[in-house]
Formats: sequence, C-alpha cells, structure tokens
Amino acid sequence: MDQKAFHMTLLFDFYGDLLTDRQKEFYDLYHNEDLSLAEIAENAGITRQGVRDVLVRAEATLKELEAKTGLIQRFLNVRAGLNIIETAAAGISDLNSGVLNSTELANLVKTIQETVTTLKE
Repeated sequence: MDQKAFHMTLLFDFYGDLLTDRQKEFYDLYHNEDLSLAEIAENAGITRQGVRDVLVRAEATLKELEAKTGLIQRFLNVRAGLNIIETAAAGISDLNSGVLNSTELANLVKTIQETVTTLKE
C-alpha cells in the first residue's frame, strides 16, 4: 500500500464516523472497494462530478480534523516509541541472559514486554 493510500485509510479509521452517511459510503467505495467515480455515480444515480464533490469534501473534513487534533500523528509516534522500547527490552533480556542472569531484571523485562504488547493491541 502506498503512503497516500495508507494515510487516507488512517484518516478514515480515525475520523470516518464524523462524516455524513453519504460521505462514508462514497469514501469507502472509492478508497477501500476501489470503485471508480463513474461506477459509484452509476450506482448512486448521480453524476461523476457529484461523486467527486462528495469525496473532496469528505477528504477535506478528514484532513482538517487531523490538522486540529493530531491524533494520527500521536498514534504513529506512540507506535514508533513502543517499537523502540520493545527492541531495547529484548536487548536487555539478551544481555541479562548472557552476562548478569538476574531474576529481578528478567522479571522487569517481562513486565515491559507484556505492557508493550498490551499497548499495541
């Protein structure tokens, strides 16, 4: 999936419920079901331009919501941070197994790894 498609999917996942029913339907058909503007227009009984107008407004709404809230950017930052923590915990675990053999340290690493797993769900 290319970067723009991924970003549009995230926008819809985070903010899609704030769109009108028609905007949600057209957005889903166009971005997720991969229907063309003409196919959506034919099914909806409107013009291709009418479908495009609905999609442009929906995308503008989603982008505006992200610009104001920044939820997706925060989500991506948290995911990246969790990956770093997960990698560091694995490194600590390997070091502990090879050198220190501390039960207390092993338990702390296990707690970190379980917490990261829970937060990623």
